[in-house]
Amino acid sequence: MNIQTFLLARFKAALIAIGAPEDSPAPLSRSTRAGFGHYQFNGAMALSKVLNQKPRDIAQKIVEVVDLNLEAEKLEVAGPGFINIYLKPQWLAQQLQAANADKRLGIETEQQQTIVVDYSAPNLAKEMHVGHLRSTIIGDAVTKTLEFLGHNVIRQNHMGDWGTQFGMLITHLNDKLAADGVAETALSDLEDFYRAAKVRFDNEDGFADRARENVVKLQSGDPECLSLWKTFVSISIAHSEQVYDKLNVSLKRSDIMGESAYNKDLAATVAALKSSGIVVESQGAQVAFLQEMADKEGNPAAYIVQKSGGGYLYATTDLAAIRYRNGVFGADRTLIFTDVRQALHFKQTELVARKAGFINDNQSYEHCPFGMMLGSDGKPFKTRTGGTVKLAELLDEAIERAEELINKRESDLTAEERKVVADKVGIGAVKYADLSKNRTTDYIFNWDSMLSFEGNTAPYLQYAYARIQSIFRKADLDIENLQQDIQLDAAQEQLLAVKLMQYIEAIEQVASEATPHVLCSYIYELASLFMSFYEACPILKEGIEEKTRNSRLMLALLTAKTLQSGLDLLGIETMKKM
Repeated sequence: MNIQTFLLARFKAALIAIGAPEDSPAPLSRSTRAGFGHYQFNGAMALSKVLNQKPRDIAQKIVEVVDLNLEAEKLEVAGPGFINIYLKPQWLAQQLQAANADKRLGIETEQQQTIVVDYSAPNLAKEMHVGHLRSTIIGDAVTKTLEFLGHNVIRQNHMGDWGTQFGMLITHLNDKLAADGVAETALSDLEDFYRAAKVRFDNEDGFADRARENVVKLQSGDPECLSLWKTFVSISIAHSEQVYDKLNVSLKRSDIMGESAYNKDLAATVAALKSSGIVVESQGAQVAFLQEMADKEGNPAAYIVQKSGGGYLYATTDLAAIRYRNGVFGADRTLIFTDVRQALHFKQTELVARKAGFINDNQSYEHCPFGMMLGSDGKPFKTRTGGTVKLAELLDEAIERAEELINKRESDLTAEERKVVADKVGIGAVKYADLSKNRTTDYIFNWDSMLSFEGNTAPYLQYAYARIQSIFRKADLDIENLQQDIQLDAAQEQLLAVKLMQYIEAIEQVASEATPHVLCSYIYELASLFMSFYEACPILKEGIEEKTRNSRLMLALLTAKTLQSGLDLLGIETMKKM
């Protein structure tokens, strides 16, 4: 049950009962300070002028009529007219028991939508680098959350697998194969391969001409060039798949819908725009002039969909993708995760697509921009020599650093178990350090802070989960089948109970706003409250009554399940021993 939604419905009914207009604002929020209840309703002040009454009097009337006899222990009018809501421990306990008995932790599915999520999208001409991390893991976390809530989610990996650069690359590959090379060996390091091809393109007589000829051949469907291109693309995808596997993200080869997939529809897309008068010819190019995005002088923004030489652009491909996703998939909602520098492009793309009828009024098109990963110098994250950091190498370093830290800690784990833990801790640390930051802001990459076992980090949360598992081992009980009514006597038990019930609020916000940091904050707060509860409310201490011990074990069990569920949505693995 979503307590916030439940309470909101009851307070809206109460507003109507006291004669307030049906569209009256009903601001209800979680209380952030001790002594102000669990939730707070702040709607009385806004109604003062409408009802011509004092806010406190209105608040008192709301308290008298709101139907919360079974759920609320106390409703308290405070300050100028706030209503503090204290939930009944017995009612909370019933909700927790129901959640503990449910595989989905009591979380109901939403009304299903078809949602297309476009994320990761590396350029296949090169290896994945750190710039691909944010799109890949933020998009995956949002995707998994939407699926958990019951939506039909269609992953779309819009890989860069087309363009003039591939003429250069397949020409270089063809020469390598002609010299008895093996494609997999030649392409074992895509960065080196690209660099060598570029040097030949810039300096070797005749190479650039052959590369340009191969671009034309490729675009006209020449079988030999297409075969070379498919070989290159397939091996490059395999490089990406290795990174996805290491990152523990859910993207598969079947989710790839690269730029080339839309080639057949590009001419039809431009024709549709021309026939509707949205684009016109300007200096030989096909251009949409967007008065809605005019500059200060009133000059409309120019959005080019076809170059004067007949070539197509990213804009054309993105419009064709919209046609396909809305027409074939029937998308109710489309989410696209790229960095903030592309915000203007997607704003213009949506505007053109809506004018053309490619997106209807009931379909949403949401560009979800994110900030940059920065180095300690506040500049985009690079190698010491100023080069691009390969994502695979970054992840390998994370695992190595995690292994060093774990080997320094006292543990009864075997060497093999330590390696498994290091893998999960290292990858989890990198992912969580990114996901825990507000998506739209830049953040500074720091090994020490992300691998710390203290504070808002993946290692701390993974350790919190493992610590609860150690409690279960010491209890020596069949914890999964333990039957015990939960009792919430201590303040720490009640605070933990309320936080456990707020899991649905966090994941619904992630689903609606595409903001995984909200879930990170929730999990961290939950783990912190569990630690406070564990210190104040002994579980296995001698002399504790059996029903009290078992009640607290039930609280610990639901906390562990919730931590594991939340971390799983973020793509971060847990372990029972660390």
